[in-house]
Amino acid sequence: MEGKVHPDCINASNPYHECVDYCFRKIAEAKARSEESEKLKNQEEPGERTVHPDCINASNPYHECSEFCFKQIADAKDQIRKEEPGMGEADGDPSSLNVSNDTKDHPEQQEDQGEERGGADDYPHMNEKQKKLFELRLKMNEARKANQMAIVAEKKKMEAPTEPRGISKQKWLEERKKKIGKLLDSNGLDMSKAYMLDTEETAEVKYKKWEKDPAPYGWDVFNQKTLYNAHKKRTKNIKVDMEAYNKGKEADPEFYRDASSLQYGKVSKVSEENIDLMVKELQEKEAKRKSFSRRRRFHEEKDIDSINDRNEHFNKKIERAFGKYTLEIKNNLERGTALPD
Repeated sequence: MEGKVHPDCINASNPYHECVDYCFRKIAEAKARSEESEKLKNQEEPGERTVHPDCINASNPYHECSEFCFKQIADAKDQIRKEEPGMGEADGDPSSLNVSNDTKDHPEQQEDQGEERGGADDYPHMNEKQKKLFELRLKMNEARKANQMAIVAEKKKMEAPTEPRGISKQKWLEERKKKIGKLLDSNGLDMSKAYMLDTEETAEVKYKKWEKDPAPYGWDVFNQKTLYNAHKKRTKNIKVDMEAYNKGKEADPEFYRDASSLQYGKVSKVSEENIDLMVKELQEKEAKRKSFSRRRRFHEEKDIDSINDRNEHFNKKIERAFGKYTLEIKNNLERGTALPD
């Protein structure tokens, strides 16, 4: 059974669709909108653009005159009337022409003036004096615009592009060395006297770093000296009870066993109090180890390159090892300068 479908319905191609009141209402609204747009279009056709015939941008089909244009036309006419008796002065000194500074506030007008510069055929509604005056103004505007573009281009060449991920360590060190060199030259010093530029606070921080014991290297973690230092660190807070020690020594004749002792492997009885102290020390050590590997602060502005906490920890280790080598590559990829043109 074929359904009732209006030919103007947007679902007319659907064989299972049947138009309802909603469809007819939408079709009527669409027709009303199209009729209104046609009426507006017909009304706008006689006066599609508002362009003064004396405007310098009258030949631009996309230009519509504003208050700025009418003001410029009126100023130009007033100036031409004033210069009617002595046009030779204007010809001899083009810089004396009153080029309006309003073009700074209206850069779009300045661009239109530069683009619409041409021969005498571009100004059919002007006399020779007006044409020459406007051509001189356009030349000055073009020269000003070219100078500004040259300044911007030179500034871009002088300033290095900003790094999206931060500057590399090598570049930072080079820039810091240059700044220190300039300060030393201004004070009549060389690089060997760079420490004289340090403040008191900076010098104290350096001295504290020098006073600290160096951390053991990977191959020194389990040598005898390091293990002995760790043992001293763990036993420095133990309280020795000499009275209990002497009693135990008197009660057991083999408190200090020699090589020929037959009680090898036998352990003297330890008091419950000492066992509790040992358990407490082990618990404190475990708590200290947990607090050492604390959760680091999360930086929202940092790029997210992990899928879970474990992967994030792994990426941090990789970054510590290879980050300084891959930083330049990442920056080049983001700037689009990694591959040649």
